[in-house]
Amino acid sequence: MARREPNDPRKAVPNTSNSGVPSPPVDFDIYQDLARLQEMIFDSFHIPLTRWTIIDEGQISEQIDLIYETVPPAVQKALAILQEEQEIITKAEEYAQQVLRSAQQRAAQILDESGIIQQAERQAAQIRQRVQQECESLQQQTLDEIEQMRHSTLQEVQQLRQKTQAECHEIQKGADDYAEAVLEHLDRELGEMLQVIRNGRQQVRSKPTSSKNLPGERP
Repeated sequence: MARREPNDPRKAVPNTSNSGVPSPPVDFDIYQDLARLQEMIFDSFHIPLTRWTIIDEGQISEQIDLIYETVPPAVQKALAILQEEQEIITKAEEYAQQVLRSAQQRAAQILDESGIIQQAERQAAQIRQRVQQECESLQQQTLDEIEQMRHSTLQEVQQLRQKTQAECHEIQKGADDYAEAVLEHLDRELGEMLQVIRNGRQQVRSKPTSSKNLPGERP
């Protein structure tokens, strides 16, 4: 069986939020566990002249269970990134509020007309509404991406486990068939050997017994 080099998806990829601030790179340990599972399969004993490989079901099951345990920490990392993005958004909102307050104070100092003040208030309300909408949209988008990532990871792990179990079943069946063929051949050879032995004994029994010469008698 040709050995394939496992892909290395563990390289950190920077993620950029809608606010323009790059998020910390995400490095999921699950990729390392998947690569280890692939390595365990390739390092298993290969039956010569066949496409079958004998693997340790216990080790494979333990590795798959380890992958299942790795998925929740990966989601926690993603949630931590979401929390950091939310803090950045909150700081941006506070800065926007400070800008709005400064603008309102400056407008009150320069202009004393009610129409201009009302216009400034409307603009401030519009800015607040727009910022709130952008924050909610970013938060929902991040949650959707996290849920999609979690679902995709669990689905890939389940498919890999089913594939591994199917391969184990095929390998076991191949080993059983091979053992059956060897035992059948051995049984046939032993039967032939027993028949030869029986024939030899029968020939020995069928030969006449030669009389021995008594003392003093001529042969």
